[in-house]
Amino acid sequence: MPSRGTVSAIGQDRDPPPSIERLLEKFNVPTVADLEACYQLQASCHTAQLQLLTAQITTVERALYPHLIPNADVQRLLWIPGLGKVNAFTIYTEIDGITRFPSPGQFFSYSRLVPGADNSGGRTRHRSGSKAGNRYLKLAFSHAGIRAVQYYREIRAPFKAKARKKPIRIARTLVALELARIVYHVLTTQEDFNGQFKHCPLSRRKHAKWPRRASPPA
Repeated sequence: MPSRGTVSAIGQDRDPPPSIERLLEKFNVPTVADLEACYQLQASCHTAQLQLLTAQITTVERALYPHLIPNADVQRLLWIPGLGKVNAFTIYTEIDGITRFPSPGQFFSYSRLVPGADNSGGRTRHRSGSKAGNRYLKLAFSHAGIRAVQYYREIRAPFKAKARKKPIRIARTLVALELARIVYHVLTTQEDFNGQFKHCPLSRRKHAKWPRRASPPA
C-alpha cells in the first residue's frame, strides 16, 4: 500500500494526470490522500504508469535527436506555429515521405482533418468521423492548432470569429487544417515557412535556437 508521503506527492505537489482527476471527481475529494486505501493504490498505479511512459518517451526522444534535429524537413517544420519538437517529429515520421500524397486533399484526408471517402462502382461517398487515416497525425495537428491559437493573435482572431458561428471543435479543426496546409506546402516545395497564416503575416516569430536553426540546411 502506498505510504502517506507517496499519496501526498501524487495528490498535492503537482496537478494530477487526467485519470486521477476523474478519480477525484468521482468521489468528490480534493486530493488522493482523501480517497479510500484501495483507490489510493489505484491512483499510485496510474502515477507509476505515467512516470514509466514519461521516462520511455524521454529515452526515445534522446535517441531520435541526432537523426531528426539535423534533418532539413524537420527544421522547416519547427518554424511553423504550434509545432514543437514532439509534434514535428511525429508529423515527419508519420508522413513517411510527403510524395505519398499527390494532392493536399489526400494528405488532409489521411490526417483525418476532412471526411474520408469510399470509392466503389464509380461513386464517391464521403464519410464524416471516419476512422480511416492516421490518428497520430490528427492528434499532432490538433495539439499544434491549440498552441497556435494560444500564442499567435493573428491565428486567435479568426479562430474566435469562427467559434462564434460554429461549434468550437469545428473552429479548432479549421486551424489544424490550415497548419496541415502549411506543412504540405513546405515539405513539397522544400521552402522555408514564410511566416504567414492564411496570407496574414504573423507578428510573432520563433527564435533561432536549439533545436531550431537559422535555416534548415545549416
